[in-house]
Amino acid sequence: MVDALIAERDQWKDRALRAVAEAENVKRRAETQQNDARAYAIQRFAKDLLGVADTLERGLAAAPKDGDGPAAAMVTGLELTQKSLLSAFEANGLTRVDPAPGDAFDPHLHQAMMEQPSDTVPGGAVIQTLQPGYALFGRTVRAAMVVVAAKGSGPAAGGAYADPSTTGGNFDAKA
Repeated sequence: MVDALIAERDQWKDRALRAVAEAENVKRRAETQQNDARAYAIQRFAKDLLGVADTLERGLAAAPKDGDGPAAAMVTGLELTQKSLLSAFEANGLTRVDPAPGDAFDPHLHQAMMEQPSDTVPGGAVIQTLQPGYALFGRTVRAAMVVVAAKGSGPAAGGAYADPSTTGGNFDAKA
């Protein structure tokens, strides 16, 4: 009789401990979801502003560099506007992803737009960034559009691309 009561007590104690643990897990999940919602609430707004940042960058690239008078003042104003916009991005956790030539290709941050041979960077590395990407607290908002070096590229590769007289002897039909 006493053994049965002890077993039943232990069973109820185990159930109570499990219920408390489950309540803690639910509370922790809710806090995590709330923090994520708060942190990434600006993601949609930030994505919409990326088009503005791109247009501003293209406008600055096309602006005359040797202008004087009103043209120079306009270019300076555009540069200050771009700097202010990028500062606002940084202050809110939106960071620019702009890989340099030779950086390793990261499929989580980069989108390969094309692959081409290179004698300066190894295969699988970034040759050129066509459009920078952005990440919000480590989560990719827009992947950087990049050109990637083809397999067998690089200064030490010495493959088909190193000798212009060859016709692609390093062709890999499985790739």
